[in-house]
Amino acid sequence: MEKSLELQFVNQQGKVVRIAIDNPVEPVNAQQVSSVMDAIIAANIFTSSGGDLVGKQGARLLQREVTEVALT
Repeated sequence: MEKSLELQFVNQQGKVVRIAIDNPVEPVNAQQVSSVMDAIIAANIFTSSGGDLVGKQGARLLQREVTEVALT
């Protein structure tokens, strides 16, 4: 099962911008995630088509099961 941590930010236009982190350390610590998101916003290291990231929308742990299909 593939897992990723999706960080959701709000940009200057009020739109949601998502950043995915593959294979996050578990269990996910909500306080650490929030602190990292604050640091990303403060450092202004990412931008989007709608401008800089200005706030936090949320975060979620995603699980995806992938099954390969054998072609004949």
